[in-house]
Amino acid sequence: MELIEISGLLLLLLAVLLAGGVWIAIALMACGWVGMQFVGGGIPAGSVLATTIWGNSASWTLAALPLFIWMGEILFRTRLSEEMFRGLAPWLNWLPGRLMHVNVLACGIFGSVSGSSAATCATVAKIALPELKKRGYDDMVSLGSLAGAGTLGILIPPSITMVVYAVAANVSIIQIFLAGFLPGLLVMALYSGYIAVWSMLNPKKAPPPEPTMSFREKLRESANLIPVALLITLVFLTLLLGWATATECAAWGVLGSLAIAWWSGSLSWDSFWKSVMGTTRITCMIMLILAGASFMSTSMAYTGIPQALATWVDGLNLSPYALIAALTIMYILLGTALDGISMIVLTTAVVIPMVKTAGFDLIWFGIFLILVVEMAEVSPPVGFNLFVLQTMSGKDSNTVALASLPFFFLLVVAVAIITVFPSIVMLLPQMAFPN
Repeated sequence: MELIEISGLLLLLLAVLLAGGVWIAIALMACGWVGMQFVGGGIPAGSVLATTIWGNSASWTLAALPLFIWMGEILFRTRLSEEMFRGLAPWLNWLPGRLMHVNVLACGIFGSVSGSSAATCATVAKIALPELKKRGYDDMVSLGSLAGAGTLGILIPPSITMVVYAVAANVSIIQIFLAGFLPGLLVMALYSGYIAVWSMLNPKKAPPPEPTMSFREKLRESANLIPVALLITLVFLTLLLGWATATECAAWGVLGSLAIAWWSGSLSWDSFWKSVMGTTRITCMIMLILAGASFMSTSMAYTGIPQALATWVDGLNLSPYALIAALTIMYILLGTALDGISMIVLTTAVVIPMVKTAGFDLIWFGIFLILVVEMAEVSPPVGFNLFVLQTMSGKDSNTVALASLPFFFLLVVAVAIITVFPSIVMLLPQMAFPN
């Protein structure tokens, strides 16, 4: 059977299994198993399955995954979101759009300790939506900025999705973390810029200014943010200066999160146990998906499909920009049906050879991929952030999707900027790890 027929059969099988409600990990393993049947030489699929899953699961690199998840789970159960809104709001009264910028900054801060888009969006929205509504801010921009800014949870390190990509693409977790800093700031700047411009164009929709505060009063309101700011700075600096591996940073982050939870009075046996169980559930889900993806990737390598596809793409003589445009459209379409982690593990085996052939750096491509996954988080009908905000705001899905549309296009702009200026992504990794 020709490679194109085998790949078509496997794609059809995967689509049928996913449409039938089969777990993603099981569907991937099933496709990998079927793919192995077309490999000559009598290679036993069972042995390959066992060795591949064990080899990819027993990884020191992956030890960072549950630790970063646990760090976010612990802080999720503190009063961090309330403290962030109260602590950031006094400093933003001078900006057009005023408190709506808190959505962006708070999501950026919480995203840097959470690593999850849905958790970031839910945590900040829980406190921000009632506060903004009470003060008379526009519902659509409030919802849209929360949907867009919530995606910063997977772009600003440490990020669960980045760890998944680093393992799937066999690249350095620390380098992919460092590569996310400047694009994260770029996206935050684009969001805040849009809010400011919209506010200047719609002055009648802005509520009256908040009472002014003295510098000392602002500091007093922000005092409870200091421990979290120190934790974020500690994790970032240890990564940037190479003082510790990603796993060691994650361990220190967990210890710091426990200390902050104890200091804020929210650490109890009940909250501790809930954080452990939440971490266990999320880690098991991701690890099972990674196991299925690793077996399917190995199966694809045996069949030769990725290499053949890469050769075919190379033969098309697409320019690098044309390839990136095609991949962006492909991932946006995938994002209407799949979550971010699934998109990465389902496509890495096929896309990575293409990207290498086109001459793109895999660290840069990882950030590109994270940005298009962010688009998926705010794309109907399966945008996770849309589900979160629909539940928390009581609005229908069409309203939330329409509100998030400007922020979706801002992510498209961010992809265009890092494609034209790749140094935005590569500057910090190259500084920390010069060739």
